[in-house]
Amino acid sequence: MLIAFVAPALLILLYRVVPPPATPLMLIRAVEGRGIDKQWVPLDEISPYLQRAVIASEDAKFCTHHGFDWDAVDNAIERLQKKHRRVLGASTISMQTSKNLFLWPSRTFIRKGLEAYLTVWLEALLPKRRILELYLNEIEWGPGIYGAEAASQRYFGIGAARLSPHQAALLAAVLPNPIDWRPDRPGPWTQDRAFTIEARLGGVTLGKGTPCP
Repeated sequence: MLIAFVAPALLILLYRVVPPPATPLMLIRAVEGRGIDKQWVPLDEISPYLQRAVIASEDAKFCTHHGFDWDAVDNAIERLQKKHRRVLGASTISMQTSKNLFLWPSRTFIRKGLEAYLTVWLEALLPKRRILELYLNEIEWGPGIYGAEAASQRYFGIGAARLSPHQAALLAAVLPNPIDWRPDRPGPWTQDRAFTIEARLGGVTLGKGTPCP
């Protein structure tokens, strides 16, 4: 029990300085016959437009919460009680990073419980900058495509550092369903979502580094 309790913390501390070699999802997809196209880059080599775009689309309170957006959780519970078919918006970037690094894709309560437990460790041991860096380098962006650099090169033929605001918004727009949606060939819904995300960027002059202090 002690090993099970401490092991995630030790691994997260290792990931504070070392890029993860692979994730459970990558291995599952590889067994399914998909390759692994992944290229790790530092956060400073990922367009600040993309950094802000994923925060705007996935977790607007990322810079201020401690892993959980309780307002979004309350809303998700309310939707569940009303038997909505889809319950959206409760998973933060920190929670998604915990899932991507350590867990398998499913919607069971057991996996969500483990995700919450790992998120507490993640937020306690890593700065926001590193969490965002891990998220942007490990997230699935298409069949066999992982991370901002691989996605940018595959879909737009450029490195992640050179993404325009609209390209960044398109990449962020497909994150809810990266297997079926493509940023380089967006459908009407994806295009509208991208324009909404781009509008949230506000035309602010952006420099290097994380959007969070």
